[in-house]
Amino acid sequence: MLRNVRFGDIFITAFIKTAGYSAIVFVTLIFIFLVREGAPALLEVSPSNLFQLRWYPIEDYFGILPLIGGSLVVTIGAAVFAVPLGLITAIYIAEIAPRWAREILKPLVEILGGLPSVMLGFIGILVITPFMRTTFRLPTGLTALTGALLLGGMAIPTIVSVAEDAIDAVPKTYRDASLAMGATHWQTIWRVTLPAARSGVLTAIMLGIGRAIGETMTVMMVTGNAAVFPTGLDAFIKPARTMTATIAAEMGEVANGSVH
Repeated sequence: MLRNVRFGDIFITAFIKTAGYSAIVFVTLIFIFLVREGAPALLEVSPSNLFQLRWYPIEDYFGILPLIGGSLVVTIGAAVFAVPLGLITAIYIAEIAPRWAREILKPLVEILGGLPSVMLGFIGILVITPFMRTTFRLPTGLTALTGALLLGGMAIPTIVSVAEDAIDAVPKTYRDASLAMGATHWQTIWRVTLPAARSGVLTAIMLGIGRAIGETMTVMMVTGNAAVFPTGLDAFIKPARTMTATIAAEMGEVANGSVH
């Protein structure tokens, strides 16, 4: 019997180690693949051609600055929208909402985080795009701001879920000690609970922004896909193209082995 228990422990330990090392190996192989496939293009395309303002691979213009600029505009807009709203919602669920509301809101937020990006893009085309066009009197509602709003909405469930778990994990004794010293409920939240949950809150923000950066289908549907370098604050109400949308839109038509 003891021998069977030891064998089971050894097997489970070996399985867990193999799974952990496999994740490292897979990430390393992905990195090697990207370097191997991308290095020839980087060697063939000159830096002056790579860092220019025109992306038109058919005529050998490979300027990635419009794609980087479009990605930054959309991501920054999504972060400005998602981070404050996500943190406020997480604080409400963890610290203010009654138990019955918490039991409804937390699963609902997690369900919203699993909505398909195609569905959100379709909603953006039908609802947000006409609103943007009429509100700002634009020729088209397919703008960077439209994509930022949708990406922010997609990032909010991630931020809320992770941040709420981090805030809820703060020991109750911290709150009790703060209240016993005469602090109000809001002072306890801002000066005790949030600083104690800082690492988890920062993780939530990074995961939410990472979700926004990596999103493809939604931004490809609602941002207009114009490879133009953004300039000025009005860049948010102009069409833009992100790097992920460019990969999704053009990769299927690229000849094998070409620089593009």
